[in-house]
Amino acid sequence: MRRFVLANATRRFFSKGIVSLSFIVLAVGIGSAGQSWAASDSMVDPAWKDYTQVSGVSGNLNSIGSDTLNNLMTLWAEGFRKEYLNVKIQIEGKGSSTAPPALIEGTAQLGPMSRQMKAKEMDKFEAKFGYKATTFPVAVDALAVYVNKDNPVQCMSMEEVDAAFSKTRRRGHSVNIDTWGKAGLDGNWKDTRVSLYGRNSASGTYGFFKKKVLKKGDYKDEVKEQPGSASVVQGVTEDRGGLGYSGIGYRTSGVRAIRLSAKSGDGCFDPTFANASAGKYPLARFLYLYVNKAPGKPLPPLVAEFLKYVYSKAGQHIVIKDGYFPLPQTLIMKKLGEM
Repeated sequence: MRRFVLANATRRFFSKGIVSLSFIVLAVGIGSAGQSWAASDSMVDPAWKDYTQVSGVSGNLNSIGSDTLNNLMTLWAEGFRKEYLNVKIQIEGKGSSTAPPALIEGTAQLGPMSRQMKAKEMDKFEAKFGYKATTFPVAVDALAVYVNKDNPVQCMSMEEVDAAFSKTRRRGHSVNIDTWGKAGLDGNWKDTRVSLYGRNSASGTYGFFKKKVLKKGDYKDEVKEQPGSASVVQGVTEDRGGLGYSGIGYRTSGVRAIRLSAKSGDGCFDPTFANASAGKYPLARFLYLYVNKAPGKPLPPLVAEFLKYVYSKAGQHIVIKDGYFPLPQTLIMKKLGEM
């Protein structure tokens, strides 16, 4: 009975497109020890299945889209090609906004995105094909707010992060945070300028941060827009006063991902698997692959097998290896059933 209820919870949360990942706690299966997968110390779901190689898989696969997913796509492609030597995979990661046009024009079969398609993007796809693009969540990201490794700040509220990055301050913080003293630091840090690093407008991460943190407000003109996630982290690494946002998979020893609180006065939470799974970390999100799938018809074999590899034990271990968070088998089984 419990598994039935949990599976229904997964469908309900996912169908509504809710970004909060508290549903993962509801969706996971129960292990032999009676503990939920998400509540355990390990990110590994014992219910994951091995990938089973099939015959007749060959051809070319093109992926165009998210920079956040670029490393993951490369690692998945390397693993998949070990299974199928006759498959060639090309990956281009310049931003989520490049995925919908590539799918529409047929220049890519896979459209990785770090956000959901916008309504106007989906409308253009539907106008071309007569049906909507199909989305597959493939991993979980705790979008991190990074500071230089030497910066002692421990926590920032969403209001403070908004006040640092936005000139409109729609979260209502009373002051513009342009120095680290206004974020609570003293001593040599008090008058140190906050130096901002972010993504460019082609990025899904840029759009996600604008919507979830800035409440669709305006970025400050002084935000240094970077072409990739790694560039944001590198900028903060080299800038003592740096503050930037990027996927948790791009964390390095030169930066520190600070704890965040959903609002002033609430508890502060690190961008960890446990906190993302419990819905405590406020910037957890799905990472997606979009594909062109006609209603009532199966996916092309090459695309279907690649997705099955992503959803396999090997594919989800790659998610962990790259610094992101994997999916529970309950959700994986639901999405496999939609192929």
